[in-house]
Amino acid sequence: MLILFRPFRVADVVTVAGVTGKVEAISMFTTTMSTPDNQLIIIPNSSVTGNIITNITANDTRRVDLVIGIGYEDDISKAKDILKRLIDEDDRILKDPAPTIAVSELADSRVYFVVRPWVKTGDYWSVYFDFTEKIKNTFDVEGISIPYPQKDVHLYTETQVASA
Repeated sequence: MLILFRPFRVADVVTVAGVTGKVEAISMFTTTMSTPDNQLIIIPNSSVTGNIITNITANDTRRVDLVIGIGYEDDISKAKDILKRLIDEDDRILKDPAPTIAVSELADSRVYFVVRPWVKTGDYWSVYFDFTEKIKNTFDVEGISIPYPQKDVHLYTETQVASA
């Protein structure tokens, strides 16, 4: 089935049978993969064809999905402008399809943005890591907070009236 339908080839990065890795070899009975931490995994092809196959590197482009939270006291427009500027400054981020920057949720302790730029598949992880760091550093300089989970606790004191 694998040879006939070719859902992946040697050198593709795939998730099959619950394992993600780079395909090293495809034989009649097994598929051999190396994981990102350099483990060698041998999967029987019956497990491959009987499960969902995700070919991560099949397409030339991928969308990076980031979720960034800012404080309620921060300026949403300013944060959005900063995110747009950072996207425009990074040559690895594609202009087409256009990136998405949008407020996605008003949560308990923060306002969430989704930031979804498109990149060449080979640039995915470097953009993901670099861009996350760049957002944090730029928000720090620009005075935009990234709050950590917190709760306000209000304590009240009850006074007892002494009886006569």
